[in-house]
Amino acid sequence: MSATLALSLSVVMHVIWNLMARHLPAAAMPLWWVLLAHLLLLAPWGIWELLRTASWSQETVLLLLVSATANVIYFLGLARAYEHAPVALVYPLVRSSPLLIAIWGSLFFDQQLSHGAWLGIGISVIGLWLMAASANHGSDRHALPWTLLAMLATSVYSLSDKAATAQIPSFMGLVGFLSVGYLASWLALSWRLHRQSGRWIPAQRIKILPLLVGGLCIGLAYALVIHAMRELSAAEAVSYTNAGIVLATLASILLFKERHAWGRRILAVTVITLGLIVLACY
Repeated sequence: MSATLALSLSVVMHVIWNLMARHLPAAAMPLWWVLLAHLLLLAPWGIWELLRTASWSQETVLLLLVSATANVIYFLGLARAYEHAPVALVYPLVRSSPLLIAIWGSLFFDQQLSHGAWLGIGISVIGLWLMAASANHGSDRHALPWTLLAMLATSVYSLSDKAATAQIPSFMGLVGFLSVGYLASWLALSWRLHRQSGRWIPAQRIKILPLLVGGLCIGLAYALVIHAMRELSAAEAVSYTNAGIVLATLASILLFKERHAWGRRILAVTVITLGLIVLACY
């Protein structure tokens, strides 16, 4: 499967889940449920393929531990950020991670990008910041540290996942690789829920259709991004997935008539799209 096809499928899954998730109650802890669905639906097959097909070495184990730890920090940081600010503010900022990925990749992993690629990533990140600025901020002062922590964690696991592609030849092996991180993240979210409420399961459940769709999309969409990293740098692959934010925003405005700050949101998606076009041209 080519990187272009993999990223296109990933973006479609991202949009489907994004549009569905916006109608789920936050009290239900949708991330907890969809991670559980992924672990039940895909993780057993993926982990079996990982064990069977990966080139196991100390490096492979280290990459797995780094990626899993960064995933835990990402999900915990995201959950804390959402307590203080809306998704519309937090998520675009977290998705600005390609800039950090490009910086770390250049400094520590000799993943050199062209000047045009840097420009494209920079423009798209400005668009994401404009998108965040269009949100009702809530208590963004308290959300910002957790948002930045989630962004940093994204940059870490993206680079470790990129490195892991050299050790894992099969697509389902990649699903298994990220499933280990998802299992650790689900356990961490369960522990956090128990500390807050004394419960191990959220008090409110989500319906079966969002559960199944979320369980399939949350794992397969990112596994497709990792697969695309076989051909692209981590920063480029993650940048292209922000096309999902563009499509989801346009759908929310045009199809669902969500007109809050629609002018600023249209400006933001225009800038993001321009950045992705510049990135694709170089």
